[in-house]
Amino acid sequence: MPPGGGGPMKDCEYSQISTHSSSPMESPHKKKKIAARRKWEVFPGRNKFFCNGRIMMARQTGVFYLTLILILVTSGLFFAFDCPYLAVKITPAIPVVGGILFFFVMGTLLRTSFSDPGVLPRATPDEAADLERQIDIANGTGSGGYRPPPRTKEVIINGQTVKLKYCFTCKIFRPPRASHCSLCDNCVERFDHHCPWVGNCVGKRNYRFFYMFILSLSFLTVFIFAFVITHVILRSQQTGFLNALKDSPASVLEAVVCFFSVWSIVGLSGFHTYLISSNQTTNEDIKGSWSNKRGKENYNPYSYGNIFTNCCVALCGPISPSLIDRRGYIQPDTPQPVAPSNGIAAYGATQSQSDMCDQDQCIQSTKFVLQAAATPLLQSEPSLTSDELHLPGKPGLGTPCASLTLGQPTPPSSMPNLAAEAALTDILPLKEEHVGHQFLTPEEAPSPPRMLAGSPLAHSRTMHVLGLASQDSLHEDSVRGLVKLSSV
Repeated sequence: MPPGGGGPMKDCEYSQISTHSSSPMESPHKKKKIAARRKWEVFPGRNKFFCNGRIMMARQTGVFYLTLILILVTSGLFFAFDCPYLAVKITPAIPVVGGILFFFVMGTLLRTSFSDPGVLPRATPDEAADLERQIDIANGTGSGGYRPPPRTKEVIINGQTVKLKYCFTCKIFRPPRASHCSLCDNCVERFDHHCPWVGNCVGKRNYRFFYMFILSLSFLTVFIFAFVITHVILRSQQTGFLNALKDSPASVLEAVVCFFSVWSIVGLSGFHTYLISSNQTTNEDIKGSWSNKRGKENYNPYSYGNIFTNCCVALCGPISPSLIDRRGYIQPDTPQPVAPSNGIAAYGATQSQSDMCDQDQCIQSTKFVLQAAATPLLQSEPSLTSDELHLPGKPGLGTPCASLTLGQPTPPSSMPNLAAEAALTDILPLKEEHVGHQFLTPEEAPSPPRMLAGSPLAHSRTMHVLGLASQDSLHEDSVRGLVKLSSV
């Protein structure tokens, strides 16, 4: 207990008031921390991401789930109803080989579906503006003549001229063999096709996994179909064909699914084997871009002329890293200025705090100049009445000159804006006061010898009156324009 106190003294804590808060009533302790966002959260393409950006797929994934169900159900029935009988009657290696093929198929399918196919990053606004400027300069926009189509470039690859097309969505010139996928809304490097069965685009970074998927799926489908037929035949030799079907109804379902799917899968595997051996893509083959013969004009500049080399490059070459860095963090931009309450519009989200400070300083300086220009007229005009305008030699010359001293400019007030209405109210009466001014005629004006002979006080008073009278009209028009400018 402190002496003389009625109770224990409470400790007082003082917290500094934050001057950068967006709200005047916001407490610095309640300021929320903005969590860092990853790039996949603001990705502009039509893709879906899972596992914090580790898995990347197209939005249309319904057919992918159908593929997954068909593989899982068919393989599951085979391992559950056919493999036990075949392992006893033929060899235990059948379920082992089937299991290896199944896991290989599932691994390549998921690798193809969940990976980045080679998406090219879009141009930033600054890069797009610079590219547009280069296009305008290259095509002579300022010449006034005909402007050719500016959206292609030509490059030479192994002696073959290849056109680079401009993508209006990504704002880039696509590299050779790249194309824009309309479903994913991305430019994909070495674009092959968009495959709904895997739920993703097939491009440079996942083409080898796609090829191994369809090739291994072909082997698995043929493997299951062959041994299902073998199972039915062995059972029919013992109990008859109808009894064999009754004893193993799952085999019938497996045989039907494999029979209708094996043709398309094997045919697709053969087609892509041809593409790999000639180093082409599905997109190039459909368009007929290149010929396999070297002697023709449109020969394939990407082929090495050797089937083995082409296959090794497509299947065993290094995998390029992803260019979009979907799991990277977005770099924090400079603090964005809050929209001011005094009517001054902010430039935008990219304007920095320093630019806003420079803008405020410029506005305050402009206001100071306007007040400096308006103050002499507003302070000196009331003194220019008919009672105080006297000619030399008349009474009133003995009054001190300090009564006509011009008002000095005053610094801007603490208010953020000039009161345009008040300024106009003070200025508008100038015309009424201007009626009472007396101007000197040439006859009344003293000649230079008389002025020199007179007193210096009379000479300075006369010249001052002439200067003020001649500048009234100029001040009136200029101040009106300046006040209008300040109100804007």
